[in-house]
Amino acid sequence: MEIIERNNYLNKLLALKDKQIIKIVTGIRRCGKSTLLEMYQHRLLLNGVESNQIIAVNFESFDFLELRDPKKLYEYINSRISVTKMNYIFLDEIQHVYKFPDVVNSLFIKKNVDLYITGSNAYMLSSEIATLISGRYVEIPMLPLSFKEYVQSTGDMRDLSLKYANYTRYGGFPYSLELRDQPQELNDYLRGIYSTIVLKDVVDRKKVSDVMMLENVMRFAFDNIGNILSTKRIADTMTSNGHKIDVKTVEKYLSALIESFVLYQVKRYNIKGKQYLKTLEKYYVVDMGLRSMLLGSASFDVGHILENVVYLELLRRGRQMYVGKVDELEVDFVATDADSLCYYQVAATVREPSTLLRELAPLQNINDNNPKYLLSLDDESNISHNGIMQINVLEWLLQ
Repeated sequence: MEIIERNNYLNKLLALKDKQIIKIVTGIRRCGKSTLLEMYQHRLLLNGVESNQIIAVNFESFDFLELRDPKKLYEYINSRISVTKMNYIFLDEIQHVYKFPDVVNSLFIKKNVDLYITGSNAYMLSSEIATLISGRYVEIPMLPLSFKEYVQSTGDMRDLSLKYANYTRYGGFPYSLELRDQPQELNDYLRGIYSTIVLKDVVDRKKVSDVMMLENVMRFAFDNIGNILSTKRIADTMTSNGHKIDVKTVEKYLSALIESFVLYQVKRYNIKGKQYLKTLEKYYVVDMGLRSMLLGSASFDVGHILENVVYLELLRRGRQMYVGKVDELEVDFVATDADSLCYYQVAATVREPSTLLRELAPLQNINDNNPKYLLSLDDESNISHNGIMQINVLEWLLQ
């Protein structure tokens, strides 16, 4: 398999090397967490770390099945720790270990330990567990390949529109690149990921008895990416379509899908009133290939898919997003980080004058000097509409 250097994530780990803090890499199954740890270990070896300083355990491997017992895990690692050198410990898919925070804490307090762990479920960082390792960890959220990484894997920068079409159809799971010329095998691979997530991360842990109803909620959420939703609307619509379900069950399923990094929820923010709104959210899916596999080509909504791609890219760039409300108008993304705030409007095309006016209107109604961007698939780029910059979204994604 071709190894893609995930430099964005690799550099984050390198910057934290030997720091007295637990590094936790989180993300959906098969997004590349294990490969990232392997690349990082290889980099350590190149930089003079000896192989006996690295202790790596993958809890999804049958070779380490008995180490899911916390006592045996601690004994296994403790017996291999050097007292004279730094020890680099990698615990992959830690959520399989019973009471793992106790083991993590016991290793962390050792002075010559640099600890790295991964997990495929946000439950591992729920309030109860986070309290046990509070202030001692930094989370590095990992996603499938970005469009830039996908393009780089093809070896050239030509035919970007075609590559974008393939990216939004087949998705960005790293191994899917090996199957991009084999659509049926790729579909089977994506279905395998989907089944593993549904069965292992949701059904087993949440004790879901009606798997078909869970899948119906998934389909509804996948089909409505970028639409303002409420759990009541989802329940009412599904019930009217013959799938009777109550609001609490919808909430339970959506919560489980968010914890498994399948869905991301974006809340609303009143820009003029500077307050967060408690009702009506948007949902985005972690990978377009997963969506295509589940819904088929009939659901190919160019505008909402583009909005989803932009959301994930902003997430990769460390932004926190909200849906902006300006009077009765909507801004797709209010994006913030530690020291900046930007507004983004996303549209497949704004070549029609009426469409351009409609997309600019929410941004024009914001009375502050923060950067405002209109992203579209149109070839035109770097055009200013009274300070609102219109940018070709493929160029933006490759920055």
